[in-house]
Amino acid sequence: MSTDDVLAEVGPRLRRIRRDRQVTLAALSEATGISVSTLSRLESGLRRPSLELLLPIAQAHQVPLDELVGAPPVGDPRVRAEPIVRGGRTHWPLTRQPGGLQAFKVLEPQRKQDPDPRTHEGYEWLYVLSGRLRLVLGEHDVVLSAGEAAEFDTRVPHWFGSTGEGPVEFLSLFGPQGERMHVRARPRRK
Repeated sequence: MSTDDVLAEVGPRLRRIRRDRQVTLAALSEATGISVSTLSRLESGLRRPSLELLLPIAQAHQVPLDELVGAPPVGDPRVRAEPIVRGGRTHWPLTRQPGGLQAFKVLEPQRKQDPDPRTHEGYEWLYVLSGRLRLVLGEHDVVLSAGEAAEFDTRVPHWFGSTGEGPVEFLSLFGPQGERMHVRARPRRK
């Protein structure tokens, strides 16, 4: 439904609510401070509704603003994305909107890998659901267990994956920069 269609329904809805409550235009005018002629034009669709007009009307009728506007119902909030397999790792997108913060549930299979740290713009947050996750971050090489989290600036060379002891399931959150191609960078050697 377009914005114009939604706005076209406001006037008749205002009239219906006022009449259901058995309130005259004059009484509503007195309660809101809005002239009778403006209220009449709103109800007939000759005046475009604005927040400055709708707020006092909602208060006078003691109804939420979205009841006057007829806000569309919220859609099904469940995310039903198909899993994505990349490099043996399975990602389940947990967010639907492109750009902005992205969330993924990730399953890393049991495997032994040599870390290959990379960098990119942004910030990342990891939370281990089950198993053990190896995180190489700059000069640090740590293992996170279920219930542990890590957050870091992704401009620091980083890599994460299985410890080789079993699969690991974790959540990963990052901003739009994290979606960009990673540029290879190696940590400094001592």
